[in-house]
Amino acid sequence: MCGRYAASRGPEDLAGIFEIEMVPEAAAEPGAEGGGPAEALAPDFNVAPTKEVYAVLDRPVKDAGDPRPVRQLRRLKWGLVPSWSKTPDGGARMINARAETVHEKPSYRRAFATRRCILPADGYYEWVTAAAERELEVEGKKKRPRKQPYFVTPADGSVFALAGLYEFWRDRTLPDDHPRAWWVTCSVITTEAETSPLAVAPAEGPRSLADIHPRMPLMLTPDRWDAWLDPARTDADDVRSLLAPPPPGLMRAYPVSTAVSNVRNNGPELLKELEAPEEGTLF
Repeated sequence: MCGRYAASRGPEDLAGIFEIEMVPEAAAEPGAEGGGPAEALAPDFNVAPTKEVYAVLDRPVKDAGDPRPVRQLRRLKWGLVPSWSKTPDGGARMINARAETVHEKPSYRRAFATRRCILPADGYYEWVTAAAERELEVEGKKKRPRKQPYFVTPADGSVFALAGLYEFWRDRTLPDDHPRAWWVTCSVITTEAETSPLAVAPAEGPRSLADIHPRMPLMLTPDRWDAWLDPARTDADDVRSLLAPPPPGLMRAYPVSTAVSNVRNNGPELLKELEAPEEGTLF
């Protein structure tokens, strides 16, 4: 976790929610170098690794003559590529960073110090293994387990502000003026899943997020947004204090169609709540 999420809010909505000052025409801002013109991202109900996603970040504007960080909405690729990587091939495997070790891992610690972002989401998907299939999996048999997806979202319908990191990577095989010379990538920070009761639980099934999966993406409540995005906060211990889980009882979870398991399926119908799981689960 987190391996899939939904993000349907557009730039205008996000600008109001996060008090964004600038929505650049450039798709990316690699070390202050701009990308090419970029259209708004379409609502995405099945965000998967390597896709482009919206990110909120505070950063000075290139050639503005003002070092003040400006809150911006940017398009980044999900799957962090460290600046020192020789190739971007490992990005798809670096979609998550653990809150417990993010400050010390070579791939994340520089970004954790000064390049933090928020990835706006409607919620995220997580899968629970069917009881019979889980038994086969535990026994080491080769059958692929069937899993029931659940959608986890704030119970009050507010934005799910995923704590994230972003990084710049220069493709040295391309000239400086090439539109793909720079990559700007991101990762979601995860933490231990809540064991407290869900604000709204399904009629049958999990009663807490930990019943679904032992990990969850770290959600930042609005009172932490400014501090998290502030690039001037570089002390690791200070920033680590912002990694505390949100107050319990903010989430709801419900079963959704197994169609979401196929990344080619994408539409609002994926968020429709089912009356009961399609697959039998452990509950």
